[in-house]
Amino acid sequence: MATAKLGTLLIRTLAKPISNQIKVQAKQHETFRGFCVSLAQRMYRGEVKLRTNLLGEPAKQIRPLSETKAIENGANALAEGFLFAVAAALILTETWRSSRSQTKRRDAVDDQLDDLKERLLSVEERVKEVGDGLEGLVARNEELTHVLERIVAIGMKGGWVEVKDVPKIRLFERGAVSQTPNRAREDGERQS
Repeated sequence: MATAKLGTLLIRTLAKPISNQIKVQAKQHETFRGFCVSLAQRMYRGEVKLRTNLLGEPAKQIRPLSETKAIENGANALAEGFLFAVAAALILTETWRSSRSQTKRRDAVDDQLDDLKERLLSVEERVKEVGDGLEGLVARNEELTHVLERIVAIGMKGGWVEVKDVPKIRLFERGAVSQTPNRAREDGERQS
């Protein structure tokens, strides 16, 4: 970017001597001088007509400029026109370059967004797979808990163990570990 700015500064700096050279050439060459005279005379007539129309002055005979004055005015107009054309070209070039740069940046951002969308979709699929696997484990855990409760109930009825006031024990409860009142009482007795 700094190179582009230096380039435009260099072009503007070089345009001034070229514009001065245009003035010199306009005074020396016959065809160039004729072009400058006709340009200056047209500009002068247009200026006088515009002034009379805007200021309301009465219309009068427009005297042409002297040849030296016409050459001078025409050369100045050409030189200034050249400087204006160079400045306009530089501005248009800079605008085009910055819009192209913004387009490239926008395209890069769009590509990154597309990549992130694809990665998000793959992560969502993976989360779904893991969730489905966990649902299967939870179902298996509930089956095992039911079988274990059934075995304990059958064993208690069969006389293997006699325990009174035993609440139901749920295996793998989330967040808390169950204790029976008898076990809590035994833990309390051991500590004393």
